[in-house]
Amino acid sequence: MIRHSGRRRTRARFTCVIVATAAALSTTLAGCSNGEPEARDTPDAAGSPSATKAAAAPSPSRTYPLSTAPATIPSVRAFEPARGPGWRPASTTGVVVADEALADEGRLIAGELKIGYRGTVAARAGDVELALAGDGAAESYNVVTKGGRVRITGPGEAGVFYGTRTLKQAVKSGGAMPEGVVRDGPDRAQRGLMVDIARKHFTAGWIEARLREMADIKLNQLGLHFSDDQGFRIESESHPEVVSQQRLTKAEVRRIVSLAASLHITVIPEIDSPGHLGAVLAAHPQLQLRDTAGRAVRGAIDIGKPESSRIVDDLLREYAELFPGAYWHLGGDEYQALTRSSPEASFPALAALARQEYGPRGRIQDLATAWLNDRAAVVRSLGRTPKAWNDGFFRGGVVAADKDIQVEYWTGKEIGARPPVEYLSAGRKVINVNDEYMYYVLGEPNEFVYPTGRRIYEQWTPLVLRGTSPVPARYSDQILGGRFAIWCDLANSQTQDQIARGIRMPLYATAQKLWDPKKPARSWQSFVQLAGQLG
Repeated sequence: MIRHSGRRRTRARFTCVIVATAAALSTTLAGCSNGEPEARDTPDAAGSPSATKAAAAPSPSRTYPLSTAPATIPSVRAFEPARGPGWRPASTTGVVVADEALADEGRLIAGELKIGYRGTVAARAGDVELALAGDGAAESYNVVTKGGRVRITGPGEAGVFYGTRTLKQAVKSGGAMPEGVVRDGPDRAQRGLMVDIARKHFTAGWIEARLREMADIKLNQLGLHFSDDQGFRIESESHPEVVSQQRLTKAEVRRIVSLAASLHITVIPEIDSPGHLGAVLAAHPQLQLRDTAGRAVRGAIDIGKPESSRIVDDLLREYAELFPGAYWHLGGDEYQALTRSSPEASFPALAALARQEYGPRGRIQDLATAWLNDRAAVVRSLGRTPKAWNDGFFRGGVVAADKDIQVEYWTGKEIGARPPVEYLSAGRKVINVNDEYMYYVLGEPNEFVYPTGRRIYEQWTPLVLRGTSPVPARYSDQILGGRFAIWCDLANSQTQDQIARGIRMPLYATAQKLWDPKKPARSWQSFVQLAGQLG
């Protein structure tokens, strides 16, 4: 609610006196609001004391209506309303922190609200206080707005940070943080955006702008697919020969990763292999897979050659220093040797190696699975949890993919792709990157269409892993989250600015449904309007 100025309070008192005088004989006075309990004077049957009380003019009073939840994206999951003016920034307000660990969060929200930051001092009237407190998930938080103050607490720094995002949005959308208590936290632990910077070069400034946008809507992962057939987009000391002319410098990447960390976003790198290695193979043609006719197989490295694994592992180890986050994406999808009708007939040398390594039942898919496991072992030794696309996991082989490799499920259309329940019933952890809803493919090739935020908002949930049908709810705990993905198949179809505008509402809708998968209370039209207010 709006805090009235002194001028308005004076006007309110003047109005009360006039009303009271005019109603001196018989009127029940139901108080002008000043925050005191409502006053009522009702005459008895003889009409006796009313005139005397009215002539004396009761003290003015103001009652606040019960507050409503702050308007935010994603919406808060629980709100206890209260009566009171709420909190709004003013020249006398400031931000303090109870823990020095929250200094960055405190300075950021102070700057955004254009109020002072005072550090680790006692909170005073009108202040916003940040503190580490409570139990529960690290990304959960509470916001208590009472008595002209705001106190934001959470068991971890990320949760407190998300509380500041709620405060920022509440002020932006409604002018104030409403009186009451917000209790909030995400439904899914992994919530993010993936950008294909390999097929199209994106500037560091563009990526940093997306990080800031993601942080405000409580997304916590940015995937960078930076190696593919069309380009290798981060400079390298171990293999500079594979790097494209348009690239990010390591200094730029360090700034991106540092900004992400300050916004509680993890950057997940992806060097896709053993397919999608065209940029690496352009510099190392001797490692390109060839079929029985001697034809080069696009993007496919020869997994039968020891040098193939050495060069990929060199790159994995080099970039581990650059990307210190908990996850590493290994790709594993669309290895073209396995898209042939008879891989063993097309690649007899690989078929022979598979039988040599794994016995008479060994097949090329076993070599590909062993390749994935070997790369997983490299990143695991560097302290990372490995991820791979779902079509890099094969059924019925002698070799099985390691159990700790998280499945990024994107499609059921690829050759050999399996329904999501096969992965879930085997106990695997899955991340939802459903290409029906979450794929923004430049130029819309191969029957892709640009996704709409409305479809995501109204139809999609984390359980909808493939197509439009959800998997059984009993698997919900194994679906760790989801990511919206930008793929640059036809790189020149849109500019960076067009992409930023095109993904905005789908990304907002994704954030909403990963934070709270229930049917939103707000209509789509209202959601769009709110997004416009939040900028």
